[in-house]
Amino acid sequence: MTDRDPYTPGPASGAEVRKDGEKWTLILVGELHHAPEKVWHALTDPAHLREWAPFEADGSLGTVGSTAKLTWAGTRQVTETRVTRADAPKVLEYNDMRWELEAYGGGTRLRLWHSIDRRFISWGAAGWHICFDVLDRLLSGTPIGRIAGPDALKFGGWQRLNGEYAKQFGVETPGWPPQAAQKS
Repeated sequence: MTDRDPYTPGPASGAEVRKDGEKWTLILVGELHHAPEKVWHALTDPAHLREWAPFEADGSLGTVGSTAKLTWAGTRQVTETRVTRADAPKVLEYNDMRWELEAYGGGTRLRLWHSIDRRFISWGAAGWHICFDVLDRLLSGTPIGRIAGPDALKFGGWQRLNGEYAKQFGVETPGWPPQAAQKS
């Protein structure tokens, strides 16, 4: 059971962008109210990923050398991935993502480093911001359901965050989705 009605994402915060040559990296930081071990499990277990992440994995991401197919929400895009680092519960790396977990104030400071096309930096920041919120609520036992992929684009909170992050990063928002989707 989920209850999305009272959920409104907070303001755009905790994100930065770094450029190295032609490569752009989005760095998003969130503070979760749960121990690093619990967050680690949610980052690596396919059943948990299905509940909050913008992709599903067909295998565990918790062991160096393990492979999985990531299917991105609402698409047919499948990415083969191989875990290149898994230092539980501190650092997880696969494909173009690096997760860092740090015990902080009774919970976890979670950092995501994600290589991303410059044109979609604000989209990615808005999407991951919401995913972090969904993850925190899932781990608290008050799930609101995954808000990712095309579903996120229709969510008013995503639209606001996309604009706020675009302004923060000094980028233009892409001309998509259509106006009708932006108003729903």
